[in-house]
Amino acid sequence: MGKAGHIGQKLSSTLASTGIRSVFLHPAEAVHGDLGRVGPGDVILALSNSGSTEELLRLLPLFKRMGTPVVALTGDADSPLAKGAEVVLDIGRIEEACPMGLVPTASTAALHAVGDALAMTLLRSRPFGRDDYALLHPGGKLGRSVLRVFELMRTGPANPLVLDTARLSLAVVVMTNTPGRPGAACVVDRDGKLEGIFTDGDLRRLVEKGHTDFEVPVRQVMGKRPRCITPDTLVLTAAAQMRELKVDQLPVVDVEGRAVGLLDVQDLLAAKFV
Repeated sequence: MGKAGHIGQKLSSTLASTGIRSVFLHPAEAVHGDLGRVGPGDVILALSNSGSTEELLRLLPLFKRMGTPVVALTGDADSPLAKGAEVVLDIGRIEEACPMGLVPTASTAALHAVGDALAMTLLRSRPFGRDDYALLHPGGKLGRSVLRVFELMRTGPANPLVLDTARLSLAVVVMTNTPGRPGAACVVDRDGKLEGIFTDGDLRRLVEKGHTDFEVPVRQVMGKRPRCITPDTLVLTAAAQMRELKVDQLPVVDVEGRAVGLLDVQDLLAAKFV
């Protein structure tokens, strides 16, 4: 209830964001049907600095009847809430910061800190990695910070591939006709392994030098040993690499060196990385 209830909502949100199913149960609403949110295998985290909040206390017998254990976060280990709980996390008696010593301030900060500590302890005790976190945070800055290249790269028909034995004219056609017009073609051998890359910039430089023979094999004019990335590379890392190299495309290769995709600067713009 009250300020402790707001801390409880934040704790529930933190637990959910780290892969632990959690909902906030308002004590006053619980007795009017919201107890249906509680089911077998659940654990109740009950927050009350005083440990004597009436709306919480009248729920304790119901939780007992439902077989749902209660963990009390409280500032009074001898309170009715603490005595009715299976586990007590005691924040201790804390003097509030307000001049009257009444307004929940320091106590709510302590509840907040202990709640976060509990959430982080649970996080360390179970398998939950960056990929799991990314799955639950697909939007905003958090989502972008854990996004992997395979989630943005161009694959299949959108991946511009051309054999190293193909004529330059075919490479230009591939660059032009590939969906999304990436402005580059990845040059591969017959096993699909990356041999090089040919870009719009390479084409312009050839024309500037007067080399307009489009019948030559693309391997003669491609950029050899291009910098590339793997599908599991963080997009943030790939974006930094593109800025450092001053390139608009990076080929994506698997562990065997096969060109499985292409990351284009337009993809980064669309995902708001640049």
